[in-house]
Amino acid sequence: MSRGDLERLSKEELIELVLKLQRPAKTSRTSSKPPSTDRKERREQSRPGGAKPGHEGHNRLVAEDPDTVVDHRPTECPDCGLALSAELPVETVSVHEHIELPEVKPVVEQHRRLAVVCPGCRARVAAPRPAEAAASPFGLRLHATAVYLKTFQALSYERLQKALFDLFGLRISQGGLTNMLRRAETRFAAGRDAALSVLRRATVVASDETGVRIEGTNSYHWVFRCEEAVVHHAAPTRGACVVHEIMDGHRPAVWLSDRYSAQQGHADRQQTCLAHLARDVAYALEAGNDILALRLKLWLDKAFALARTVTTAAPSTVATKRRKLERSLDDILAAPATCDLARDIQNRMRRARDQLLTFAAFPGRVEATNNACERDLRPAVIQRKNTNGYRAMWSAKGEAAVRTVVATARLTSGAGTFSTVLGTIGA
Repeated sequence: MSRGDLERLSKEELIELVLKLQRPAKTSRTSSKPPSTDRKERREQSRPGGAKPGHEGHNRLVAEDPDTVVDHRPTECPDCGLALSAELPVETVSVHEHIELPEVKPVVEQHRRLAVVCPGCRARVAAPRPAEAAASPFGLRLHATAVYLKTFQALSYERLQKALFDLFGLRISQGGLTNMLRRAETRFAAGRDAALSVLRRATVVASDETGVRIEGTNSYHWVFRCEEAVVHHAAPTRGACVVHEIMDGHRPAVWLSDRYSAQQGHADRQQTCLAHLARDVAYALEAGNDILALRLKLWLDKAFALARTVTTAAPSTVATKRRKLERSLDDILAAPATCDLARDIQNRMRRARDQLLTFAAFPGRVEATNNACERDLRPAVIQRKNTNGYRAMWSAKGEAAVRTVVATARLTSGAGTFSTVLGTIGA
């Protein structure tokens, strides 16, 4: 804003501008900023680390099935020097473990095609090309390791290349890694389609998206979640057309999301994420002095309390508390606001009036927040920060398919990440 622009402002506008400039910076507690942005402030205000007085100590559990057990028994008495026979009964005093990783070296199996001369017709006969020679020279476990490190440990191609060499002594070019990942990621297409089929029959769907760089342009990583499937999807746009593509005409009973316009109107009913509103209210309380912000915070606290007990309380109790919350919300939305921050939240909640307590009508099936989708997106955010995105759209879509299969397996059966990757590639 130039000096001339400031001179044209009225006194009230100047006061409002100064008040805005004096507002505190937003944190992860008062906005959607990641917690990592708060580290400096937390570090300056942190207390000395270590266990606090009265803290009960914890020890690592010993292995139930060790590979080797070595018994150490005394051979002589330290008091009198008498030799202790090996036939004497013993008791275990303590158990100590030594854990080590074996050196991992690539196992290289060479297949040589041999030829002989037929003694009958003198023709030169060569052995047929083995199946191992028709595919990649790299095995299934190596493919799975590359996919795991690239996708779930957020390694760039350069760092992945160095990690494979440092850990296993493998020299693989970045082009070779690209081909390896492309081959491996095609194995996840069937699992991705299966998860997508489940999503398109779901009654309740939650969704969220985050920005990512693909082929040097701003694109988006989407996630869709239901009770039995998690679907990740890479797209060049943040528009509602992505939802239409994924859902393919299916209209669930409830859609859970934030208030972004592209996430609206895809279901019969909508649940707005209350966590987003709570962070905005926290900032309004910290930066403003409007009593309305406090009333909004107290209302959200009661809504969260209802969400925590909605599956255990009697239906009549839930209905009663919901009616009280609705009446209280009507009073809050009708109250005058003196702070623009509180007024903005009030207007947003007024527009989402019928989307704030939908979870109470679907006990245990609809959450009050969209935190599960945000947790699903967190690894993609870390990948974006570490690698600055994807070189090609096929890579983004392939990695989304990998995340879909792994997240769905974890949701439905609690399967481990690497075991799911290895099992899918080897299927």
